[in-house]
Amino acid sequence: MTHQDFTTALRGPETLVTPVIHVLDAGQALRNLDTVDAAGCPGAFLINHDFSMEEFLPILKEIRAARPDLWLGVNFLDQPGDIAFPILGQLARDGCQIDAYWADDARIDERVEKQDIADDIARIRKQSGWTGVYLGGVAFKKQRPVPEEQYARAARFSVPYLDVVTTSGIATGHEADLSKIETFRNAIGDAPLALASGITPENAAEYCGLVNCFLVATGINHPGDFYNIDPARLDTLLAITRKQGETV
Repeated sequence: MTHQDFTTALRGPETLVTPVIHVLDAGQALRNLDTVDAAGCPGAFLINHDFSMEEFLPILKEIRAARPDLWLGVNFLDQPGDIAFPILGQLARDGCQIDAYWADDARIDERVEKQDIADDIARIRKQSGWTGVYLGGVAFKKQRPVPEEQYARAARFSVPYLDVVTTSGIATGHEADLSKIETFRNAIGDAPLALASGITPENAAEYCGLVNCFLVATGINHPGDFYNIDPARLDTLLAITRKQGETV
């Protein structure tokens, strides 16, 4: 799947499922990516919870060399776009194309009209030469708290800067309040919206009509396992999103 194919699919009736793999090493990541590919997901995100970004880069290159055609997104833990985009641009020049970047914090400030930091990130993204899809966290877990009454403003401000507006519940594994997602959807109109915490096969149907993409990890992993996808739970989640896509 190309960047353009993914962007087009986001506009379709089915909520996309892009599993998030907490990487330990290349072998563990590749085994999980094969599970994702076999299930028919468009691709997956890789994240470095257990080591530094610098240690992550050679692992990414190894994974990309082993799976040159697989759609791969990345989250460099706690790194905003101004740090990530130059690195992604260099990776691409080195032959390691990353298809999407998900930043925990898009640096949108709902308290002010002028988005100086987001403007700087947009400039750095353009200068980097990286051409992938940008998902940015807005009112996102573990970031500066945004008051509920400012959700709509934060979401609306983020649209010009992001390919996919991305939000979450209060923490990893915690489902988002449905009213928050409804507020985001109303604020951003038909712009793509992703949800990045708390999705499970048991609750996914509540969000399908509001969200274009699920970024999901613990909700489809083996019980008590932070690192490995349970193929049965992934298949169950996909059955729900595909059914929703057929009935819209």
